[in-house]
Amino acid sequence: MFMRRLIQQTSRRLLSSSSNEILLTYPESNPGIALLGMNRPPVNAVSLSLGAALREAIAEIKSKKSLQAVILYSTSPKIFCAGADLKERLFIKEEDVPGMVRTFRLMIQDIYELPMPVICAIDGVAMGGGLELALGTDMRICSTTAKMALSETKLAIIPGGGGTQRLPRVVGVPKAKELIFTGRDVFGEEAEKIGLVNHCVEQNAEGNAAFVKSMEIACLLEDRGPVALRMAKKSYHRRF
Repeated sequence: MFMRRLIQQTSRRLLSSSSNEILLTYPESNPGIALLGMNRPPVNAVSLSLGAALREAIAEIKSKKSLQAVILYSTSPKIFCAGADLKERLFIKEEDVPGMVRTFRLMIQDIYELPMPVICAIDGVAMGGGLELALGTDMRICSTTAKMALSETKLAIIPGGGGTQRLPRVVGVPKAKELIFTGRDVFGEEAEKIGLVNHCVEQNAEGNAAFVKSMEIACLLEDRGPVALRMAKKSYHRRF
């Protein structure tokens, strides 16, 4: 109910032109926060249309000088993002696959380059490209029911959205190699222990504990100077 009420109380809603796959909302009670929701049930598989809608929404957010925080979340219960839409890929010509992968990589880079802090709320499964998407954010919050993996080696491929570079920066090189090579699942409490997420919170009855915690942190950021937040993030990113 909390998330539903918050999303309903918005000053503006942006939907993709062809579908409702991405929801961008600005809560009236928290004008310094943008809520960026993936809305492609059942698993938020990243299709060409979802990727285009997400990039459109990111461009919108980037133009908002007064925003102090963004929350990336899923509207689907028990799922964050299952990664690339493999069914769609079956119908993509072989020569078009590199361009599709490049578009996915640019989508994650767009999130990474947003000037304000971006918080990712993981209340369920984040697999393959779904975890890569989360790694493009500044902070990750998960619930105890969350499950994450860079599972590509199980399909005889490798992470194509920057996961091989971003995961080592987050959890360290040895642990990143283990997770990438094995493709094994990491659950909420372990994710917090190894530094993959900032916080792991006990899941609630509504299934949105990570979103609630993310909103709590975003409200703290809303009280900070927007220029200071942007300069702090810019200073950090200069390391890379």
